[in-house]
Amino acid sequence: MRYFMTFAYDGSKYKGYQKQPKCITVQGEIEKALKTINGGKKVSIHASGRTDAGVHAFNQKAHFDLEMKHITPEKLKEGLNSLIPKDIYIKNMEIVDDDFHARYNVKAKEYHYIINMGEYNPIEKDYVYQYNKKLDVVEMERALKYLEGTHNFKSFTKSDDERDDYVRTIVQTNLFRDIKNVNKITVSFLGTGFLRYQVRNMIGTLIEIGEGKRKSEDIITLIKEEDRKKAGKTAAPEGLYLKDVLY
Repeated sequence: MRYFMTFAYDGSKYKGYQKQPKCITVQGEIEKALKTINGGKKVSIHASGRTDAGVHAFNQKAHFDLEMKHITPEKLKEGLNSLIPKDIYIKNMEIVDDDFHARYNVKAKEYHYIINMGEYNPIEKDYVYQYNKKLDVVEMERALKYLEGTHNFKSFTKSDDERDDYVRTIVQTNLFRDIKNVNKITVSFLGTGFLRYQVRNMIGTLIEIGEGKRKSEDIITLIKEEDRKKAGKTAAPEGLYLKDVLY
């Protein structure tokens, strides 16, 4: 039987989502709990994608196969939540068709990146990027619009990410100010898929535009050049959230 779950996690204490030898990861913790539920037999989960160390998720998605027909999805959710660490939480559990795949059936993903332009906040240091200086938000908004559409995003991927296809589609971008704190901004990206480090590299470039080191129109040139060395540095992971995955 194939189960499909939605879960959230605080990524600050994990070496990313994906399981790695001798590292504490989100996938590793969930699979360890499922193994206990499954009587010591290994259960592999397949997520919509991975997130890097320090990155958080509001609505990550994954599927797994488990032959325990006597357990309802709600009971399985409760059982998992009782075994996994408290910085991971299963929000929903349902049964899906056997041919459903949490990664290959994805239609779009939404990421949010939060920046604090105000005074340093030690309470939020693991959850909001503490830039702590003013940025030209209007110019950053202009630059965002140049990122929308279908482009070759090689300039914004991981430098050693060698692949045949760097073309992705960003459907919509937005920049929001926090109503309660105008010094806190959230940049959002909705796209059909993203390359490794793409969002953080786009944010790093946007910050340089906000600093006045680049112009918003420079995004057009960066996309055309297809050269990672020409774009801005990779933004810190703590401000990044996987907001949602759409099917």
